[in-house]
Amino acid sequence: MMNLKQLIQSNSWLSVAAILENLYPDQKESLESYEDVYEKLKFMAAEESNLSIEVEHQKDDFDGAEYVSVSGKYKNPEDEEETFPQAIEFEPWRKWLGMDITNETLADFSELEIIAHCLFEMTFAGYEEEDIQEELKKLEQEMDDYKAMTDDEKKANSISLDDLLDDMDNN
Repeated sequence: MMNLKQLIQSNSWLSVAAILENLYPDQKESLESYEDVYEKLKFMAAEESNLSIEVEHQKDDFDGAEYVSVSGKYKNPEDEEETFPQAIEFEPWRKWLGMDITNETLADFSELEIIAHCLFEMTFAGYEEEDIQEELKKLEQEMDDYKAMTDDEKKANSISLDDLLDDMDNN
């Protein structure tokens, strides 16, 4: 099996940049930032992981739009929760590098496409790991704050999915 580190080391930035720009044209102005991340990844040590990277074509249940999903898949799930795709955008980059690429992903996408989709997902919350970890801390704090609310406070500070969808339809 091949891991992300091996993919990155066997492909040039210029090739990755061309595919990244093609797949995510709105990211053209950020190519320099992606290149900085790519160069860091080339020289960073990989850390072994129990997750594999899975890249899949998906269709949004809400509006039918097609997109590409990047998630983690446990190699040896220990409970039912671990059988589901895992969000990995906040994982440390060393762990990303040590993740194997699933055989299905290697069959459905080129190496360059896999790298481009992974780079996009890895930098979802920023181009520096410190920024990404700060974003994760903020999300965790918001979750802790929500859990600490009384039922009345939760009701006053949140909206049901049905109400949200109704609001979206009315706008």
